[in-house]
Amino acid sequence: MSELKPEDYIKYRIELAEKTLEEVQSHLDNGFWNTAINRMYYTCFYAIGALLIKDNIPVRSHTGVRQQIGQRYVKNGLIDREIAKHFTELFEKRNKGDYNDFIDYDEVEAKNYFPKTVSLVERVKELISDSLI
Repeated sequence: MSELKPEDYIKYRIELAEKTLEEVQSHLDNGFWNTAINRMYYTCFYAIGALLIKDNIPVRSHTGVRQQIGQRYVKNGLIDREIAKHFTELFEKRNKGDYNDFIDYDEVEAKNYFPKTVSLVERVKELISDSLI
């Protein structure tokens, strides 16, 4: 059995992000707003994870992923500050929706996050060479 290479993990994470994005659309279509926000967060998390692997940046937590985006990509102008802010907002909303009672997001809020989620994934894919995905 061959050993997995970083490219294998990168490709896997991008594919996972794309599949999760499809889940998001299904949740939006069916009115599952909290679940849609949760899955948007993980869509971004998987995509950013691929980028961090590509650049050999180790992280051990969700907070670490958020920190590295700011330090490595926003400060260098590779990722727009608004896209990074979107990821942080999804992180906070996902935490509230998953762990707090009586947090119910609405259709407008959930649907407003979708285009930025797509933009984040597309930007990450641009930063990862086409030969890897």
